[in-house]
Amino acid sequence: MNQIKTKVGIIGAGPSGLTLALSLHKNGIESVIIENRSREYIENRVRAGLLEHNTVEVFDSLNVSDRLHQEGLVHHGCYINYNGVSQRIDFQKYTQKEVTIYGQQEVVKDLVKACLERNISIIFEAEATKITDLETANPNIYFTQNGEEFVLTCDFVGGCDGFHGLARKTLPKDSYKEYKIEYPFSWLGILAYAKPAYDELIYAYHSNGFALASLRSEKIVRLYLQVSNDDSIDNWSDEMIWDELENRLEMKLNRGEIFEKGITPMRSFMIDNMQFGRLFLAGDSAHIVPPTGAKGLNLAVADIHNLANGLVDFYQSGSEEGLNNYTKKCLARVWRVQDFSNFMTYLCHKQTEEGSFESLLQKSKFDYLTISEAYQKTIAENYVGLPFEVFG
Repeated sequence: MNQIKTKVGIIGAGPSGLTLALSLHKNGIESVIIENRSREYIENRVRAGLLEHNTVEVFDSLNVSDRLHQEGLVHHGCYINYNGVSQRIDFQKYTQKEVTIYGQQEVVKDLVKACLERNISIIFEAEATKITDLETANPNIYFTQNGEEFVLTCDFVGGCDGFHGLARKTLPKDSYKEYKIEYPFSWLGILAYAKPAYDELIYAYHSNGFALASLRSEKIVRLYLQVSNDDSIDNWSDEMIWDELENRLEMKLNRGEIFEKGITPMRSFMIDNMQFGRLFLAGDSAHIVPPTGAKGLNLAVADIHNLANGLVDFYQSGSEEGLNNYTKKCLARVWRVQDFSNFMTYLCHKQTEEGSFESLLQKSKFDYLTISEAYQKTIAENYVGLPFEVFG
């Protein structure tokens, strides 16, 4: 069996794994990334598109943000609508910060390019099959590539391989508790070649259901409709989608070619332990949030901030305090983000018939939002991302 040795073995070349490798490299710590997909696949996988202020600062510190600043769209606020009544949430006024619209696939392209330029090893199309010896000083990651078997021996393992990956499955079942919510609605999402008819994101409650107007660039829009969990994309022609988006958003849109569309279930998921021995989980491996709060990628980068700091402390001073407290530090932010994502989900989606007790309570929240600066500030500071230091 072919053997490879490194300091930190990382499973998964998504934003969390790539950011971890670059953070370690910045501090002279070697790592190897194992990724089961091809470079082309991960660089074209469409996911999130909104970066918190904190996330941009992390990419700035790693010198991987030149293209982000050239092509990303800085937003200083967003709109929350209720049946045509619109309230702007002013990020700049309440936090002196902003968010940046920049597709996750573009982030991944930048991070992969930087890793390869800095001679960080990424082994593509390599399937991790087993992680062993986690309670020793030298855990092993077994993987296959092109029919050959390999073992990567390291000091620590970064489990950045997503919800369906090997890392979480390797944790002993009695070492964590799961928490999850399956929401009673889904999102029908499209990407289209069209000039945005709006300059900031719009969250819209409508009697027909929720809609979200987002974008990826000055030429590509990303829009969503609330649909039932048993709906099918086959039920929606392109014209029907555009018509319903204009109806719920109550505005005229620039229509263009839809080049991607699909239906995504809404869910929250997390575990209450993100480490075992020398295995540390980050990102979707440990938690999923509904996209309403735009937090998935950003929460992964927050995890990596904590993990990288703990590993750097270990290698520079021998201290294991940061690593021992990794789960505690991460979970404080995870719970905050779960709460905010859940809040935004229930605030903006239609859940009961108009005129019901629940719907009238929901309307009262929107009414209060229009008069309370404190309420607006709470949304603003959570949306742009609370400072890492708030959670240790």
